[in-house]
Amino acid sequence: MEWIELGRIGSPYGVTGWMHVQSFTDPLDGLLGYPVWALRLSGEPVHRKLLEGRVQGRGLVAKLEDVADRDAAATLRGAAILVSRQQLPEPGKREYYRADLIGLPVQNLEGVSLGELQYFVDGPVHALMVVRGVREYWIPAVPRYLSKVELGQGVTVDWPADLD
Repeated sequence: MEWIELGRIGSPYGVTGWMHVQSFTDPLDGLLGYPVWALRLSGEPVHRKLLEGRVQGRGLVAKLEDVADRDAAATLRGAAILVSRQQLPEPGKREYYRADLIGLPVQNLEGVSLGELQYFVDGPVHALMVVRGVREYWIPAVPRYLSKVELGQGVTVDWPADLD
């Protein structure tokens, strides 16, 4: 089964098993629409039923089945929240799942290879693509800089190769 990461478990929230959750969905609370989460710290995912969840500040807080106190919530800190690809809706036009872009070669408008898309970092305003080649580039993952995406082929960005 192919898993897609839609979020991460953060620190405990209170003493009754609630935890902070970083959501990678848009909208933010889209993650709460999945009634069962597969959690992976290492090895095979463990399934937990979502009992309750809500937006809290700029993130989410959630309560999962079999997580009764702060200590139990703390053991899940850092766990990836996964759903099977079959559960996901088809992306819209000019929308992509991050997992489909990881590993793609990245070049700029001049055709210069910048490297390979390694991972994304969520910034305060938008996500950043971390591209590694001869050097490392942190490129905003927004339409202004994403010129072309060809799944399985590569990504073209409006970004200079030489930032000196």
